Amino acid sequence: MKNLHAYWRMEYVKVPQSEKTKNYNPFLEIPKMDESSSLLIFRSQFCYSALNKFPYNAGHSMVIPYRQVADIQNLTEEEYIDICQSVLRMQKILIDALKPDGFNIGYNLGIAAGAGIAHHVHCHVVPRWEGDTNFMPVIGQTKVLPQALEKMVARLRTFI
Repeated sequence: MKNLHAYWRMEYVKVPQSEKTKNYNPFLEIPKMDESSSLLIFRSQFCYSALNKFPYNAGHSMVIPYRQVADIQNLTEEEYIDICQSVLRMQKILIDALKPDGFNIGYNLGIAAGAGIAHHVHCHVVPRWEGDTNFMPVIGQTKVLPQALEKMVARLRTFI
């Protein structure tokens, strides 16, 4: 039997239950961090983009408003426009850096829709490649990511 190491998951597993409550919001903390110690890719006027700390795929990024808002209906017009422009910018960075074959781009609004942090809207930008789903996630329920998050964020920043 071969072992597959997902070293980056332990940080998520070890998060105290008190921090996993609906009141905890890491999205408010990320923009306060120094870029060298965060997964932040770029900032704009009303939002920022960062790598997902627990990605579905290599390069899985999010565009997140600075202001905590639970639904896109509650964004101001300026915030919504800035988020949409930032999604396009993030997609271009991922195209230039990773050359994906396609994308999944969208919002999970509410817990029923799969939102992990339902009280702060965010848009996922997930690069996809033909054949990126194979037996590992289907049978083994395991996703293999080819590059560490720290190396990925450094790579993406070179394409800003």
